[in-house]
Amino acid sequence: MKKVLLALLVLGVLAAAAAGGWYLRREQKITSFAASPVTLPQEGVTVSVPTGTGPRALARLLADAGIVTDPELLYLYIRREQAGPRLKAGEYLFEGTLTPAQVVEQLASGKVKVYRFTIPEGLRVEEILPIVAGSELKLDLKRLEQLAMDPAFLRKAGVPTASIEGFLYPDTYTFTRGASEEKVLAKMVERSLEEYRKADAQRKDGVRLSLLETFTLASIVEKETGQPQERPRISCVFHNRLRQGIKLQTDPTVIYAMKLLRGVYSKNIKKKDLETPHPYNTYTTPGLPPGPIASPGAAALQAALHPLDCDDLFFVSRNDGTHIFCPTLDCHEAAVRQWQVEFFRKQRQQQRTGGPN
Repeated sequence: MKKVLLALLVLGVLAAAAAGGWYLRREQKITSFAASPVTLPQEGVTVSVPTGTGPRALARLLADAGIVTDPELLYLYIRREQAGPRLKAGEYLFEGTLTPAQVVEQLASGKVKVYRFTIPEGLRVEEILPIVAGSELKLDLKRLEQLAMDPAFLRKAGVPTASIEGFLYPDTYTFTRGASEEKVLAKMVERSLEEYRKADAQRKDGVRLSLLETFTLASIVEKETGQPQERPRISCVFHNRLRQGIKLQTDPTVIYAMKLLRGVYSKNIKKKDLETPHPYNTYTTPGLPPGPIASPGAAALQAALHPLDCDDLFFVSRNDGTHIFCPTLDCHEAAVRQWQVEFFRKQRQQQRTGGPN
């Protein structure tokens, strides 16, 4: 009997030793696997992890994508590190050379793949929405267009008028896969209102523009000059004209009015266009137009609410992106002769003769 017990004891010790050795070898294998790097393709590998994906299914998903070499060892590593509860669903971009441990850490950090698009200053809504739809977010253009005119959506987003025109802030935006059309447009409006609040905090004494009027004037300032240093002075001219009851007579509003009337955008203004009555035509209609004509940036919003102190009532393009400013009609007419009549007369003459006069 004693011999039997001794034999069993020896077998137990041997079995425990064997189990311990197996466990040690397995742990060493897991540790070695977790630290072994895998070099991914140059463009990286994108993997979408659905909500509710368990550790074993996740390990298989990553192995099938070529991000790790052994799904079972990855599963065991996740269990050993108790990382399962920390792993987050989403779309991930894995790039470069990564160890399985680094892959798990990225999944635990929630550092998902993002998509960006950029909206330049001064674009109209019909120019902005195709940029948004054409981004890698793959949003639906028709849905974007519907939302841009949806009263319920606009009210919820904080747009104080019946169109989103002017309230899609020019900026670079970052979203993750799955962002809806509503979320994207709401974020763009939110950025516009955020910049308005910043400009409003620096509002000049005596400037009493409403939110809608601010965006409307800022959009005109944005379209009138690409020179940041000129915006406060351009704004001053318009404030002076508004205060004195003089029509704004700004060409970008005429172009916008003709687009609304004819459905075609053209920068070529004719005498007939200037005389065509329309709420957006500031040659025929006094005061500000009913709403913005484009999306203004931060500098234009600031200029609208904090114009320069000046006596100017007119400005004329020098045809190089800058302007001549004038406080009187005589000064303005002289500038028109120099920079419009004579400037283009000389250009035509040079074209005919093949050189300067």
